[in-house]
Amino acid sequence: MAKAEHLVCQHLENISSDALEKYQKIIRQYVRWRNGIYALYRGDKLYYVGLASNLRSRLKGHLKDRHRNLWNRFSVYITIGDQHMKELESIVLRISKPIGNKVKGKFKRSENF
Repeated sequence: MAKAEHLVCQHLENISSDALEKYQKIIRQYVRWRNGIYALYRGDKLYYVGLASNLRSRLKGHLKDRHRNLWNRFSVYITIGDQHMKELESIVLRISKPIGNKVKGKFKRSENF
């Protein structure tokens, strides 16, 4: 029997947005140039879900874009490869319907029955 590959290899959960600046070197060491799914929270509520091939850069960008000041915590889930990331993001978006996302995600080859 073949050994199953796992999707998530590391994660950080419920981290203050202030940590992106305060602990920049440490966070960069773990998430820079790594791909995965991330979630932005406002308090305890999920605000936004996204995917990125450079998680640190993407999170830092959200401190300055239209989402700035709308979230104060984040989680990242680093994946092994990116083969199913878009579909995983679409599933999370369709289930959780975060208010910060404008799209709900698409499935390339899925039939709606």
